[in-house]
Amino acid sequence: MHSSIKSILSLSPVMPVLTINKVEKVDYLFEALIKGNLKTVEITLRTDCALKVIEIASKKFPSLEIGAGTILNETDLQAVKDAGASFAVSPGITTTLAKKAIEIDFPFLPGVSNSSDIMQLLDLGYKSFKFFPAQAAGGLNYLKSLRGPFPNVMFCPTGGINEENAIQWLNQKNVICVGGSWIVPSEINDYEEIAKRALSASQLVKHFSN
Repeated sequence: MHSSIKSILSLSPVMPVLTINKVEKVDYLFEALIKGNLKTVEITLRTDCALKVIEIASKKFPSLEIGAGTILNETDLQAVKDAGASFAVSPGITTTLAKKAIEIDFPFLPGVSNSSDIMQLLDLGYKSFKFFPAQAAGGLNYLKSLRGPFPNVMFCPTGGINEENAIQWLNQKNVICVGGSWIVPSEINDYEEIAKRALSASQLVKHFSN
């Protein structure tokens, strides 16, 4: 198990964001992601079975770093840790939530959308952030502009990232990986298609731009 959120995010260029509504989907979904050579996944807490999915997947697929997304409060954070998640991801941030993650020593990727969010989290020692919603919050140009005042932070942009534009985001020096739902869209249940999408995503290679 990796001890820092940065080391977890460094494992794959793309982190699939999954909203799973049936526990029965766990086996084929995660086997397909592994076949596609992806190492990390975010399971959102948007369904009633999300915690159960995390519990099952974390036990059955130890080669994957199973993260939990849509963490909104301390209760969510503790629940996903207890369920066996490797890390947690939030869409935004409160000081209370950020401090709780430090208190329970749990890898945490807080969501930010502006400089004020980043500054508050830097004060607490955080240096890796989810930039969300990436496209709506200013897109690629905004992310590039953050490198000037914040040269030592890294981002996982999520929201509006897809197969066509992922490499443009990955090519930024302040991007460690990207998050996206295109690998496992809700309308696709085909194992081979998901594995194919996962493999394509895992093979994306960063070429830093200036």
